[in-house]
Order: sequence, then C-alpha cells, then structure tokens
Amino acid sequence: MSPSTSDSIARVLAAYQAAVHAKDLDAFCALYDDDVHVFDMWGSWAYQGLPAWRAMAADWFGSLGSERVRVDVADLRVQGDGDFAAAHAFLRFTAESADGQVLRSLDNRISLVLQRRAGTWKIVHEHTSAPVDLGTGKVMLRREAVGP
Repeated sequence: MSPSTSDSIARVLAAYQAAVHAKDLDAFCALYDDDVHVFDMWGSWAYQGLPAWRAMAADWFGSLGSERVRVDVADLRVQGDGDFAAAHAFLRFTAESADGQVLRSLDNRISLVLQRRAGTWKIVHEHTSAPVDLGTGKVMLRREAVGP
C-alpha cells in the first residue's frame, strides 16, 4: 500500500469528523458512493443506497438540537492500493452541549471499503459494531471494557 492511499483514507475520516461535528448533511453524504451499503449499529439492519443513508443522517443530525458530536478516531488501519482500500478503526462519538460541555459518549468499531472514482475516494461499504457481553446480552459501548 502506498503512503498516499493511507493518507487519503485518513483524510476521508477527517472529513467525516468535520461533517458530523458541523451537522453538514451534504458534506457527510459526499463521502459516500451512490450505491453505498451500510450495516449500521443503530435501528436498522442495513441501508442500501445513498438516499436511505442520507435520510438516516438527516434524522440523526436533526435529533441533536443544539448539541454537536465530536468524533475521535483511534488505531486507523488501511490496506489496499490502486482503486480499492479497506480500513478499520475505533470511533468515539462524544456529544457536546452548545457551549462545549461533554454530555455523553460511546465507542464503536468501524470497517470501511472505499473505491476511488474519478480521483475521489468514496465509501462503498460501511459496517459499524460493538461487542456484546455474553453474560448479559448488553452491547458494550466503552472500548475500555473490552481491552485493546
């Protein structure tokens, strides 16, 4: 894998962070391919196509009111070269009040498949998850609870 591929995918995630924090629906959707297939952790088994994913994001951003969400990326790993790449990382989503006070946070895992189209990397598949405690059946939304 070339360093430029890894750097390019890191820039895609930086754009994701900025779009989520700004609640910028157009910037968020611009990161995804028209035929994106998303296995999201919340509320639906899958979203097929950008219109479905856009509707989810519009609902998410709209539900925040004056809050903003900061996304922190940890342990980003990228593989691939040419026109395809795969990446995975840990994400922490932190809700902040309008004055920047931390309200709550949760962690999850993300896996991405990206394809370069006309020189621009687009997410063609996204999968988010969190482990489930076998004893309780509850989703573990804190990375510290599951180790490295």
